[in-house]
Amino acid sequence: VQLQASGGGLVQAGGSLRLSCVVSGFALDYSPIGWFRQAPGKEREGVACQSVSEYNSYYEDSVKGRFTISRDNAKNTMYLQMNSLKPSDTAVYYCAAGGRDLWYGGSYSCDGKDYWGKGTLVTVSS
Repeated sequence: VQLQASGGGLVQAGGSLRLSCVVSGFALDYSPIGWFRQAPGKEREGVACQSVSEYNSYYEDSVKGRFTISRDNAKNTMYLQMNSLKPSDTAVYYCAAGGRDLWYGGSYSCDGKDYWGKGTLVTVSS
C-alpha cells in the first residue's frame, strides 16, 4: 500500500492550495480517509477526516470553513482544498486511510488510520 501526497508549496497568506493523495494497493471505496499535519515543534494533529460513507466528517476548529476534504473513489485519490491560508497553517501535511470509522462522545474521529503517506510541505508566508 502506498499513499503519495502532492500539491504542497509556498503560498502567501490568503491564498489557496489543493493537496492530492493518490492511493495504490488499497481501495478507498470502503475506507475512511484523513489529512493530518505536523508543524515544527508540535505534535501531529488531525486536520480533516471523512467517513467511509462520506456522510460524516471532522474538521479541526481552526480550519472549519476554510478547508474541505473530498475523494474520488474512481481515481483512488483524496483531496484537501485549503482556502484563506494563514501562516499558522504552515506544516507538513500527511494523508492517511484505512482502519475503520470511529466516534468518541458522538463526534466523528480522525483516529485509527492504518496507512500513511510521507507528507507534503505547506508554507504560508505573511
